Amino acid sequence: MNFPFFIARRYLFSKKSTHVINVISFISVIGVAVATMALVIVLSVFNGFHDLVASLFTSFDPQLKVVPVEGKTAPADDPILTKIRLLPQVDVATETVEDQALAIYNDHQAMVKIKGVDDNFAELSHITDILYGDGSFSLHAANLEYGTVGIRLAQNLGIGAQWDGFLKIYAPKKEGQLDMTNPGDGFVVDSLNSPGVLFAVKQAKYDKNYIITSISFARNLFGQQGMLSDLELRLKPGSNLDAVKAEMQQIAGNKYKVLDRFEQQEDTFKIMSIEKMIAYIFLTFILVVACFNIIGSLSMLIIDKKNDVVTLRNLGANDKQITRVFLFEGRMIAVIGAVIGIGLGLLLCFLQQQYGFVRLGDSEGSFIVDAYPVSVHYSDVAIIFVTVIAVGWLAVWYPVRALSKRLLS
Repeated sequence: MNFPFFIARRYLFSKKSTHVINVISFISVIGVAVATMALVIVLSVFNGFHDLVASLFTSFDPQLKVVPVEGKTAPADDPILTKIRLLPQVDVATETVEDQALAIYNDHQAMVKIKGVDDNFAELSHITDILYGDGSFSLHAANLEYGTVGIRLAQNLGIGAQWDGFLKIYAPKKEGQLDMTNPGDGFVVDSLNSPGVLFAVKQAKYDKNYIITSISFARNLFGQQGMLSDLELRLKPGSNLDAVKAEMQQIAGNKYKVLDRFEQQEDTFKIMSIEKMIAYIFLTFILVVACFNIIGSLSMLIIDKKNDVVTLRNLGANDKQITRVFLFEGRMIAVIGAVIGIGLGLLLCFLQQQYGFVRLGDSEGSFIVDAYPVSVHYSDVAIIFVTVIAVGWLAVWYPVRALSKRLLS
């Protein structure tokens, strides 16, 4: 057995001549354990919110989206897009045209995003899973154009799942000059009927702004005949998403970008990642403060073991070995605290997942979920363990060497 480690282990678990050293050592372990537990729990909660938001977006966003690098639209018959949609891994491909417009219903009005889609949009997305109302998802019938409205936008416009009359949509004309004597002439005006349903993604970005309608309506409204804003794709079951995406990007070259679901919501997930990183940094600072208890414990231990140092020297131990005894003591405190903290953190995360003790609010249904979501990523656990060990070892290295030199001199 390693001689310094053997002595350090005896020092850690044996009773000291001064009882307060045992107390400080115990407090040191508890301090490191609590800081480690906090890291596990907080990062797991951030993971929980990340996974929750990702699950909400999947009801609306496609698996892959091809968008032009320059400009808002591209020709629908572009050979590059045709080659991409004809790949054997592609199951469903939908052209979309999306732009801003003004929606008016009676005395209510709101700026909206009109998203025109192909008739196979229900096959591409999970839109039918998030509909509310007695009707059914429909884009058009004969010469009638339907608009499926987000639930919060419907509230702002004062309409329900089924509304009477027409929802007027105004979009500025792309060509010509605006005649200030007749400003209404500068807009393209069209109307949408109610399909009897609303959609609720449970994300304000969609529920408060979007109206889904047919692509022909959107092209006529925005003057984008033969154009598309993006090409949305669903792959066949069993397809390797990353490999297919890489192949599509190679075909697209520098003209188009191929985006997966996370890249389509890059801003949202980037903010969440930054928040998680800031929480990790702040909790690491708390861990550093907790490690000062280890320094105090080791300082008192070194003073308490002056006579033992003389004995060890007489037995043949050199100065390096004696210094390593106290280094191992501090490192063992850090390791034990890390293991206890990770164990407690994982236990509390499991209990929160099973029973939801910590709730978001007192009233049921006020939030998307009633309790804080928790998702343990074991890569985070590994990073936390390495962080605690690194901080603990660095925290004791210089003080122990300095105190040991003093004692040995």
